[in-house]
Amino acid sequence: MSYVFYDVETTGTNTFFDQILQFAAIRTDDTLKELDRFNVRCRLLPHVIPSPRALLVTRVTPATLTDTNLPSHYEMIRKIHDTLHAWSPAIFIGFNSLKFDENLLRQALFQTLHPPYLTNTNGNARSDVIRLAHATSLYSPEAITVPTNRSGRQVFQLGPLAAANKYSHHDAHEALADVLATLHLARLIQNSAPDVWQAMDRATTKTFVKAFVSDTNVFTLSESYFSRMHSWLVTLCGQHPERDAELAVFDLFFNPDDYLSLTISELVEVLNASPKPIRSLAANQQPIIMPENAAPSRTRALEISPAERLRRTKVVRDNPDFQERVGQALAVRFTREEPSPHVEQRIYDGFPSGGDRVRMKKFHQVRWDERMDIAGQVEDPRISTLARRLICIERPDLLPTKTAAEFRGWVSKRVTAEDDSVPWMTVSKALRDTDALLKNATGSEAQLLQEVREFVHSLADHYGPT
Repeated sequence: MSYVFYDVETTGTNTFFDQILQFAAIRTDDTLKELDRFNVRCRLLPHVIPSPRALLVTRVTPATLTDTNLPSHYEMIRKIHDTLHAWSPAIFIGFNSLKFDENLLRQALFQTLHPPYLTNTNGNARSDVIRLAHATSLYSPEAITVPTNRSGRQVFQLGPLAAANKYSHHDAHEALADVLATLHLARLIQNSAPDVWQAMDRATTKTFVKAFVSDTNVFTLSESYFSRMHSWLVTLCGQHPERDAELAVFDLFFNPDDYLSLTISELVEVLNASPKPIRSLAANQQPIIMPENAAPSRTRALEISPAERLRRTKVVRDNPDFQERVGQALAVRFTREEPSPHVEQRIYDGFPSGGDRVRMKKFHQVRWDERMDIAGQVEDPRISTLARRLICIERPDLLPTKTAAEFRGWVSKRVTAEDDSVPWMTVSKALRDTDALLKNATGSEAQLLQEVREFVHSLADHYGPT
């Protein structure tokens, strides 16, 4: 299977409300030989205020944000969707992509009426080079050099990690440059730690992970917390009753006899406790899972005798009532009583109906003056809202006067909100952040921040009270 290495540069770090400004990808074969590449930028959406700190990192200027020669956000996502669809099936892989880039891409696809799960459906799978680096540092440490900071903690940031492993041409925080650095690290791991590469490659599919966890009585689970690698000897102890990728495992350092009679609410507290006798495991997030005999020497469960570990495993595996209660605890752990008032945060509130999926596909195929009718036919209120928003952004000339005024009012209310509790960047937040950054900025950084400040002020003037 081929691989698609990709990276995004964005207006900020909020995966619900920020937008992609640049997307770059390189397609390779299974030996990581490059086959094709893709790179695209877009303009700023009218209702998005960029984070000054993000612009300082990426060096994207206000002139670029408003460059009319660049495609709109919708036009860019159309190109991205079509390219990635043509490159499928593949394993989609980035650096810290499972926690960041993937969520931005899903949100962008969702907001533009495309299937958001492109990277893990229809034969596609997902991987993440930061997880490969974590696994390699633990299970094949001679294969990779991991830099440390002044306090001795390992640094798993792309730039320092690539540089420590002889990659010297990295223009950090430029999407294509980040893709090339990520590809360099992947090639290093594939060549120097093939066993780790193969183990992590298998874990890219939910099907494999679930089978491994179910069929293996005891296995090693590893994860990075606060730049330190941790490992546990665990056994499966529950599954979310509705989300088949959400599992729970029991840490055999603890005695299960102390937890077997706990109620569901008490088990929720155990799931949220620290240290954690019961840990959640996402089967669709490429967990670092290895055989029991691979457990690093500092794994705490190794302090327990093999006979006692075997007994504890049997206690957990032979107790279906306990496993069912753990699954129920997973289900109520993060229950949200009411849906979010913001459509962006409702991406996971169910799937569109078959009819709506047909309408969404047709939306992209007809003329803009026909798309308002489709928006009115959509049954899912989330999709209808997003369809109308797209028309307002892309073709305001087609809007009735009242609709155009209502949309402008919504944008104005959004970007000039004075309530700091709103989850998106606003004009007032951006100005405060810019002024704070300017206190210590010099040279080109200060110049860019001044440009950002003027740009944000212009947005305030444009959308402020008339």
